[in-house]
Amino acid sequence: MKQVIHRKLSKNIFRLAIVFLLAFTTSLSAQGDPAKGKALFNSNCAACHQLDKKMTGPALRDIETRLSEEAGVDKEWIHSWIRNSSGLIKSGDDYANKIFNEYNGVPMTAFPQLSDDDLDNILAYTAEKKAAPAPAAAGEVGMSKASGEGDGISNKIILGALVLLFGLLAMALVLVRQTLNRFAEAKGVEVKKSSRLPIWKAFVQNQFLVLVTVVVLLLMGGYYVYGYLMQVGVDQGYEPVQPIHYSHKIHAGDNGIDCKYCHSSARVSKTSGIPSLNVCMNCHKSIYEVAESTATPEYSKEFYDGEIQKLYKAVGWDDTEQKYTGETQPVKWVRIHNLPDFVYFNHSQHVTVAGVDCQTCHGPVQEMEVMYQHAPLTMGWCINCHRETNVKVKDNDYYTKIHEELSKKYGVEELTAAQMGALECGKCHY
Repeated sequence: MKQVIHRKLSKNIFRLAIVFLLAFTTSLSAQGDPAKGKALFNSNCAACHQLDKKMTGPALRDIETRLSEEAGVDKEWIHSWIRNSSGLIKSGDDYANKIFNEYNGVPMTAFPQLSDDDLDNILAYTAEKKAAPAPAAAGEVGMSKASGEGDGISNKIILGALVLLFGLLAMALVLVRQTLNRFAEAKGVEVKKSSRLPIWKAFVQNQFLVLVTVVVLLLMGGYYVYGYLMQVGVDQGYEPVQPIHYSHKIHAGDNGIDCKYCHSSARVSKTSGIPSLNVCMNCHKSIYEVAESTATPEYSKEFYDGEIQKLYKAVGWDDTEQKYTGETQPVKWVRIHNLPDFVYFNHSQHVTVAGVDCQTCHGPVQEMEVMYQHAPLTMGWCINCHRETNVKVKDNDYYTKIHEELSKKYGVEELTAAQMGALECGKCHY
């Protein structure tokens, strides 16, 4: 009988071990894989949610634990909500309707394609603890700033020392001269002053040299006055500081945003237009900070994030509540490219009809951290472009007829803008 008892006890222990092992492995699998969850989160959830910040939807850090404590809902409820939130709302679920009303009745996209494992992986990613910010970066910034200040102080010290040295040398020369004069007087040596005519008197008495000098000065003065007057209104290199720092390098360069997305009127209008701040908010409702890799030695991540906050203040956007307050402020942009009033320039004629790239006139905008005037925008610069640029007539119905007529007249296959009348005064001046 004892052997039977021991045999049954061994079987029970073995069964219990198997059950415990299965339960343990099930609990491990239920925890999910945070790495896979991050990929799923970025592809499905990141458009409306962040882990630590309220956006279109709530912040999702520790969402499973928080919902369990606040509303008493379990993981199955969360799965049902993600797969079909509308169905859960229509079923009359109290907490589902509370969330729906709290976020102004904005429906959540349904994700029926996500399996239980996918959802567990996403929840595992949201359950990860927030990484503490690295303090070393701030220390490095402080060190670099301190070293820069040290360099400035050392340069001032060196400059002051040089000024003092030259002053001492001048004083030494004066003292040496006085000492030599005293020695000469003590020895009875007479120091004779030169009896030669001063050079300025000799110059004044020579009428030919005076005439030549006057002519040369008049020619030089006329040359410099002409050069100065020709630069009036020419602002090449003009690079003003804008009220909100906008990096064309980040937007047009790194992110590849087309120029005409922001300056949309350049395709159909005379002017390129100043983009409305609502165009900025199309992206920056969700992009409230830049990536760490965006920072440069000159502009830190904190600087760029601060400029985004200036945008929010201007449009009256409450980033915490994710809604507009109605309190707006105008942004006083500083104009960079400015033609005289008597000059006519049509952006749509060049951009849409002629197919001229924006960089032709505005330079490598995609490389500019701060926008500046690349070209002189003078009359001579425009005329040279019209003389040298062939008109793009292929697949361009606008120029088909005129190209056939003018190509026969000039005996060429390709026509420049000048040959099509772009040098006529009335084209640009009216």
